[in-house]
Amino acid sequence: MHRQQAVIGHHTAELLREAEAYIRQFGSELRISEESTSARIAGIKAEIAERGTYTHTFEELAYGAKLAWRNSNRCIGRLFWDSLTVQDAREAAAANEIAEAVFRHIEYATGGGKILPTITVFAPTTDAARPAARIWNDQLIRYAGYEQEDGTVLGDPISVPLTRTCMELGWRGAGTAFDVLPIVIQVGANPPEWFDIPKDIVLEVPLSHPDYPTFETELRLKWYAVPFVSNMRLEIGGLHYTASPFNGWYMGTEIGARNLADPFRYNMLPAVGALMGLDTSREATLWRDRALVELNVAVLHSYKSQGVTIVDHHTASKQFMLFMEKERQKGRQPTGRWSWLVPPMSPATTAIYHNRYEDRELKPNYFYQDPPYGQ
Repeated sequence: MHRQQAVIGHHTAELLREAEAYIRQFGSELRISEESTSARIAGIKAEIAERGTYTHTFEELAYGAKLAWRNSNRCIGRLFWDSLTVQDAREAAAANEIAEAVFRHIEYATGGGKILPTITVFAPTTDAARPAARIWNDQLIRYAGYEQEDGTVLGDPISVPLTRTCMELGWRGAGTAFDVLPIVIQVGANPPEWFDIPKDIVLEVPLSHPDYPTFETELRLKWYAVPFVSNMRLEIGGLHYTASPFNGWYMGTEIGARNLADPFRYNMLPAVGALMGLDTSREATLWRDRALVELNVAVLHSYKSQGVTIVDHHTASKQFMLFMEKERQKGRQPTGRWSWLVPPMSPATTAIYHNRYEDRELKPNYFYQDPPYGQ
C-alpha cells in the first residue's frame, strides 16, 4: 500500500511540475500578469489534489497545440505554427462521436483545396500508456495495401498491417491500388470500431505531367490532397492527448520522392523511366535521378493545376530558414533534427543542408505512439 501511495505521489508531483512549467510559459508568451498566472497554478494544484488531474481551458489547449508544432524538430513547415486552427472535441466520448468530429476536421481542413492547418483534440489522460482514445490509422486518409499470393502488394505496402486488421474487423475495399482505408477508433478498453470516410470529403489529385501527355493515362497515379497525421500523442502540461489528428499541407517531395518513389512504397521510378524512354539498364545513366525529378514535377504541376495547396522543397527550405530567424529574434534557440529537415531530393541545393541544428526535445510536443495493432 505504501509503495502504491508513493507511485501516486510521484505521479502527482510530476504532473504538477509539468502543469506549472507550461502555465508559466503560457503566461509569459501571452503576456498574462504574474498574479493571474499564479492564481491559475493554485487552481490547478487544487484541482489535481481533488481529482488527480486538471482540465485545460480552451486557450491553454489551443496555444499548447501551436507550441507543440513550433517545437516539432522534424517539421520543416513550422513558419506557420501560429496559424493552426484548434478544434476542441474533448466532449466526444463514443467512437461514432469521435468519427463525426474527424470527418468535420477532414472537410474543414481540406477547404476545397485551400488547405488549412488544423488539429482536432479529443479527451486527454494523465497516463500515456492508458489512452482515453486512439485512432489506429497513421494518417486519417491513406491507401490500403493488399498482399497478393505471389508476394507482391497491390496498393501501398506501408498499409499492409492496418489493411489486414481492417479486413479482420469486417471491412472490405474495392481491391484497387488506391482504396481509402476506413478510420479505426478505439475508446478506452472497448473493442475498436471502423468507419468509412464519406467519399465526398476525400479530395484526391490525379497526376499528370506538363511535358509527357501520356503520363496520366499510362501510369494512372493519384494522391490525396491532405496529410492528416493521426498516430501521434499531443502532450501539454503533463496531460496526454492520445487522439489528436492534425494536418498542414504537403511538401511535394513527400509524395514524389517518398510515397510514390520509395521501393518499399509504390516504387514508380522504373515505370516513369520507361515512359520517358530512359536507359534503365545501368545506374550510371542516372535514370533514377531524372525519373525522380519528373515525377516530382508531375506532383507539383498536378496539385497546382487543381488548386490544391502544396509547397516545393526549395520554397519550404527558405520558409524554414525564415522560421529560424524569427525564433532567434524572439530570443528563442530554435531546434531541429537535420536528418528529417533536409529534403529527400537535391538536398545540397537547399540552405538546410548546410546548417546544423540542436535536436533538443521541448514541451509541449507531439510524440509517436506504438501502433495498437500487429505489424
